[in-house]
Amino acid sequence: MRAVIQRVGKTRLWVDGKEISAIDGGLVVYLGVKKGDEIADADYIVKKIANMRIFEDENGKMNLSVKDVCGQILAVSQFTLYGDASGGNRPSFTMAEAPDKANEIYEYVLAELNKHVVTRPGVFGADMTIEQVNLGPVTIILESKAK
Repeated sequence: MRAVIQRVGKTRLWVDGKEISAIDGGLVVYLGVKKGDEIADADYIVKKIANMRIFEDENGKMNLSVKDVCGQILAVSQFTLYGDASGGNRPSFTMAEAPDKANEIYEYVLAELNKHVVTRPGVFGADMTIEQVNLGPVTIILESKAK
C-alpha cells in the first residue's frame, strides 16, 4: 500500500460538478492499494498517518500530528500510484489491486482514520476534481511494505 500525504490548509473535491467532500485544514491522503495488500497494511498506514508529526509546534518545529492540531483528512483512492512507466511512455497499472478488493481496503482505511480524526472520502473509481491549498509544501510518501 502506498500513501502520498500532503499537508493542506483547504481542500475541496467534486465529482460531476457536485461538491462531495471538503476540509478546512489537515491532510490530503492519496491511497493506492497494491495486489496482495492486506488489512495489516491498512492498519500500518492508518497508524502512521494519524500520528505523523508534520505540523509545526509553538517553536516552528514539525512536532505535531493531525490529531494534535484538530485537523481533518480527505482520503482519496488513487490506483495510479502504482503506475509503472519503466517499459514505455504509457503506464501499466498491473501492480494495482483489483477494484473490488481495493475499494474494500480503501473503505476500511476511511473507517479506521475516522476513529482518530474527521475523515472525508473521495469517490472510489470516479473522475474527481480536487482543489487543494498545500502548506509548506509538505509531502510524504509512505509505503506499508518494503519495496
